[in-house]
Amino acid sequence: MNEIKHVAREDRCPGISYTEMLEGDTRTPPDYLFEESNIDMPDDPISVAPYISEEFARLEREKMWPNVWLFAAREDEMPEPGDSVVFDVAGKSFLLVRQKDGGVKAFYNACLHRGRKLRTESGNSIQLRCPFHGFTWRNDGSLKEIPCAWDFKHLEGKDMTLPEARVELWEGFVMLTENHDLPDFKTWLGPAASHYERYDFGNRYTGMWVQKKIPANWKATAEAFMEAWHSITTHPQLLGFLGDANTRYDLIGDHFNRAITPSGVLSPHVKGKNSDYVLEKMNEFSGGDDAQTNRRFTAGQGGAEGYDPDDPLAARKVLAEAGRQGFAEQYGYDYSDAADTEILDNHTYNIFPNFAPWIGFLPTLVYRWLPGDTPDWCIMEIRLLFPTKKGEERPRAVEMTYIPDDEPFAWAAHKMGPALANVFDQDMANLPYVQEGMKAMKDGKMELGHYQDSRVRHFQTTLQKYIDGELPATK
Repeated sequence: MNEIKHVAREDRCPGISYTEMLEGDTRTPPDYLFEESNIDMPDDPISVAPYISEEFARLEREKMWPNVWLFAAREDEMPEPGDSVVFDVAGKSFLLVRQKDGGVKAFYNACLHRGRKLRTESGNSIQLRCPFHGFTWRNDGSLKEIPCAWDFKHLEGKDMTLPEARVELWEGFVMLTENHDLPDFKTWLGPAASHYERYDFGNRYTGMWVQKKIPANWKATAEAFMEAWHSITTHPQLLGFLGDANTRYDLIGDHFNRAITPSGVLSPHVKGKNSDYVLEKMNEFSGGDDAQTNRRFTAGQGGAEGYDPDDPLAARKVLAEAGRQGFAEQYGYDYSDAADTEILDNHTYNIFPNFAPWIGFLPTLVYRWLPGDTPDWCIMEIRLLFPTKKGEERPRAVEMTYIPDDEPFAWAAHKMGPALANVFDQDMANLPYVQEGMKAMKDGKMELGHYQDSRVRHFQTTLQKYIDGELPATK
């Protein structure tokens, strides 16, 4: 087992920590999951101005959004030459097009004649023809045709190639930036880029994809998913099997932070229960009607060798082994070396500014938050990335489902699953009142926790560096 250096935990929840749980895993977890990293930051109050001010939103559009790497699409959305994806963010539109050589180009989605969007919807295209007057470009961005060319003799010899943003392909994600001087994406992100390699993200596909308009600022919405300790009041149904206040928070560099929330253990807020209770509550949450759920529940009732219900990690071990077997049956791969944490836990990785692709062997969540045209709303996108079954070709991404503005996530429960949809509806129930409440604060200042809100402070610190001109750092 790895030699662990324990950090001082005077500001940690009493009880077993996530790092200590790793020491009890039945397999040795990767080193990067043991690594604890924090950045010393002051405990000063945080202003609500970045969430409610149009002036601040304007500064974001000018100084931040054009100067960061953004998740624009998954490659499984555009597997074939000519496939295109429209990516709109912060008042700008980009048109991503798969090239014949397998690469992807990203054009500013505007006709060079009168500025009309070349495309408003994603889909396959043999050429890029403006619906207004018919100016036409090839899929590689080169000019093909100008209608009534006799009236445009002044453009002869002028470069009319569509302007491009910069694109890099990383682990099946299409990353985009307007800043051609930034370091490559993996360098910009830092060591966390390598954490995805073990899980074959390039061969995953989008098997669930929903979007919904949220009546709250994009940052307030993203920050609702940067800590887990809200579960005690917002998600009480999870406390029987989720170590909410045991979550570990790591801050690394400017553009990455993570929360790792252990599953298969009791919340520190639940007293007088054992591992049998954990299995029972997990069974209830999962619905109790699938083979994997029944396997792990049966194992907890004496079917697992050496199972001791008074061992706080006993349920965790049972659940992890059931997961290994279930995933092997479902996807055809050998998960025998996968650590318990890689099968069970919530590895909520955030890549600045608006991208949260989780890691692990289970189907993984990916969040993306897109700002609205005022500070008071945003779009939240939720995907599940599934492993492609062994020996099969990666499926094309499912179509995105937009949830009507007057409907809850439960409207899409048939796509998301009822339990997951309910969790998101619980989160969203808070956010309109967060947005309204921030405007009502007398002093306009929020007091954050030193540790459990540390990712929020880290995110805000990086954002302010862009607003102040300290970032971006270039090559």
